[in-house]
Amino acid sequence: MEKQTVKDLRIAAKLTQEDVARKTGFSKDYISMIENGKRSPSDKAKEKFANALGVSTVQFFLALQRTNSATKLNKEET
Repeated sequence: MEKQTVKDLRIAAKLTQEDVARKTGFSKDYISMIENGKRSPSDKAKEKFANALGVSTVQFFLALQRTNSATKLNKEET
């Protein structure tokens, strides 16, 4: 399995940010911030996102770590 970020999971599930917002009750802006590594959801929110994306909570957590690592690397390069 390919190492996926949060955005990759959403795209693989064929969902838009609006779809995820509807399924989780969070705003599209909040979802965008998570995908860009600017926000980190609570454990309860991670569970909601995992359910909305059709993945395990562990899989979502790992994708979130990859998202945050990629964001950190991009900041260091600039």
